[in-house]
Amino acid sequence: MNIKIKINLLIIVFFAVQTTFAQEIYEGKWSAEKANKWYNGHDWFAGANFNPSTAINQLEMWQADTFDLETIDREMEWSADLGFNLHRVYLHNLLWQQNSCDFIDRIDQFLEVADKYDIKIMFVLFDDVWNPEPKLGKQPEPVPHRHNSGWLQAPGKEYLQDPSKDSLLEGYVKGLLKAFKNDNRIVAWDLYNEPTQENTNWYGSGSVNKTELPVDVKPMYSLRLVKNAFKWAREVNPSQPLTIGIWWGDINNWGTPEKLPVVDRVMVENSDIITFHTYDKDMDVVRKKITELKKYGRPIICTEYMARGENNTFETVMTILKEENIGAINWGFVAGKTNTIYPWKSWQEKFTEEPKVWHHDILRKDGTPYDPKEIDLIRSLTGYR
Repeated sequence: MNIKIKINLLIIVFFAVQTTFAQEIYEGKWSAEKANKWYNGHDWFAGANFNPSTAINQLEMWQADTFDLETIDREMEWSADLGFNLHRVYLHNLLWQQNSCDFIDRIDQFLEVADKYDIKIMFVLFDDVWNPEPKLGKQPEPVPHRHNSGWLQAPGKEYLQDPSKDSLLEGYVKGLLKAFKNDNRIVAWDLYNEPTQENTNWYGSGSVNKTELPVDVKPMYSLRLVKNAFKWAREVNPSQPLTIGIWWGDINNWGTPEKLPVVDRVMVENSDIITFHTYDKDMDVVRKKITELKKYGRPIICTEYMARGENNTFETVMTILKEENIGAINWGFVAGKTNTIYPWKSWQEKFTEEPKVWHHDILRKDGTPYDPKEIDLIRSLTGYR
């Protein structure tokens, strides 16, 4: 059968069954009462998406040869010095398949360091953003001056489009959650970052997209994994809440599940706590998102924000999140191999030196701040003394 015909048939089937998929809520979802009791048992959450400055991506962070506990310890200490108490941290299924026992051991070492500084962790298991062809082993050097030139999708194109590999992903989710299901150093499980994300929407990502799935097919595969991730995690029944964050679409519908795209509906209707992303310039948009998400009556954590060039800053966004008692996890901490001080448009435009306005990140590699006034503001909001 012609590949275009196959794709068209898949799309027809996808939209024919999307309503049924959207209505599926997996047994074990927390009640709103339980979720709010959990949230109220913690201090206000504030922190960053944490990746050590010496790692270009998830694999380089966690692989045995490049697992840099010394840097992790140093940067965690700097984090605690800002009053941060929660970090969101990405894992990868290939690490589990490589050697699950060693991976668990390194995760435990990482959690010991975080716990030393009273920092809780929210782990991310899957990710639909950037390079769709992850490979174990030595990771590439950063492309100079390019934002996130080496970040990886998990599980990536090969696994996402092949249901026969689902058993491997099931083993990863269940094995990982079973190992840490009662670990109070882990505050929540973020099962999947930005499902259906197409890199081409983010200013074009050059060669990264040459092997990307067709734009109208990937959502089908992402939906399957979103559903499976919730199903597998519920079968383990961890003591920590589950979530997948909403990040795109018509914000006027964010609080009305039946109006959401099918993937987003499955996400919000199966999440114990509500998480979301906001890189918006307009603070009225940020407030509108919050208003919509409050309709679920559950705790809310913003798991990505802060893009200075977009007027999305600690001053504009973090202050709103604190006022609303919404957890605040910005993107980026110590500037390093991810090059996220550069804007998304660095995939299109050539940069030859450090940008005057950093896109993400807070500290330089020596621990000095990009902007000392930001440090004062963050500390005032976290209550650091």
